[in-house]
Amino acid sequence: MRNTIGAGLLLALMSGSALAAVPQHHDAATQALNLAEQAIALRSVAGPANQTPQVAALFRDALVKGGFAPADVTITPYKDTAYLIARWPGRDSSLKPLVISGHMDVVEAKAPDWTHDPFKPQIENGYLLGRGSTDMKLDDTLAISALLELKKEGYVPRRDIIIEFSGDEETTMATGAIIADKLSNAELVLNMDGANGTLDEKTGKPDYFTWEGAEKTYADFRLTVTNPGGHSSEPRSVNAIDELSADLLRIQQHRFKPEVNDLSRSFFVNAARWQKPDIAAAMKAFAADPANEKAIATLSADPSFVGRIGTTCVVTMIEGGHALNALPQRATANINCRIFPGHSRASIMAELRDVAQDPGMKIEDATEGSVETAASPMRPDVVHAIDAAIHAVYPDVPVFAAMSSGASDSMWFRSHGVPSYGISPIFIKNSDSFMHGLNERTPVSAVGPAMDALLVLIPELSH
Repeated sequence: MRNTIGAGLLLALMSGSALAAVPQHHDAATQALNLAEQAIALRSVAGPANQTPQVAALFRDALVKGGFAPADVTITPYKDTAYLIARWPGRDSSLKPLVISGHMDVVEAKAPDWTHDPFKPQIENGYLLGRGSTDMKLDDTLAISALLELKKEGYVPRRDIIIEFSGDEETTMATGAIIADKLSNAELVLNMDGANGTLDEKTGKPDYFTWEGAEKTYADFRLTVTNPGGHSSEPRSVNAIDELSADLLRIQQHRFKPEVNDLSRSFFVNAARWQKPDIAAAMKAFAADPANEKAIATLSADPSFVGRIGTTCVVTMIEGGHALNALPQRATANINCRIFPGHSRASIMAELRDVAQDPGMKIEDATEGSVETAASPMRPDVVHAIDAAIHAVYPDVPVFAAMSSGASDSMWFRSHGVPSYGISPIFIKNSDSFMHGLNERTPVSAVGPAMDALLVLIPELSH
């Protein structure tokens, strides 16, 4: 692991983009970056060698060293992983706590596929490289260091602040559900695993900042067609694989009703100015009328937008047959859906059954680690706090709401009626975003401004 303290780190914090001048809280930014490097070096991937518990211990030690009472920081083992919950008591115990949320596990990464070892962090050409540099160990350590900086500055929150990290968000999401059960009395949640700022591809200057108040529901549906089968030398008019293939083609051609809510409309209206003219026109037209066929066709053809205009379902796995020289007795497929808020998994499964038009096809809900949730309200206090935090660093940057097409631990809190808002204060180019992919990286110059923003946001919502 490269040592990043001192002048070398200061240079890294300032180089690589036109983000901002020297951060106001350089020591806190340095601490966050150093702690992120230590966390990235721990291979917190699900499986026998899972080092998520070691990440939890690293975070606990940092919190305690920074002033958290040891009794207020707990690590709970769970199967091959663990989760952490830490409480900073506020002045008024009658108030519901503010929760800051993150996760410690990361997606698998194979060193031979990368240009560098994903679990040997390094800073190169102004970027922090390594698995978790974007999703989401750097965001974790930014939150930890921000709280420790506030403590050092003498800030005392009015309400309790709880920081928590789940240990299996990238797989079964079981610890996220456990944490939300324990903290179901929270006032609101700031989920650091959320939307972020976007940098201009050419200038590196901030274009806009989005935060998320809703996300689509994750669902898996298993389709099965069975048949008596037989000898392959005696083909029959009914074949399990043929039948399932026809079902899948009908599902592929089906379009779920396009729709918007307040959050997605906000994104379409406000983000249109940074898109190509045809996409921009479609975004505005769709926001005004989600039944606009021309706008739907334009947005549906773009992978970046098709998931934002309604429910999507796509086949992700198939399996069929039992021998090379036999007619298939069974064929199965997995349909993965991302369901627009306001619709149940049962209703989408019923729609898929109707679309397939096959009485012989069996469909069942095979979803694990997901729950249906409605959008969080656009609370004025939250909107004001986010605006104040970003504008304290970037006074002229537009800030607006959006909806996530993915899934996060926010859903567990929303299922308890606790508003949860996805917000990562990192600004990054779209072309530099490699979360879950190869050569994940984040510009080091984003760390200082992100810290400055958090040190406004957290007091705004905890005073």
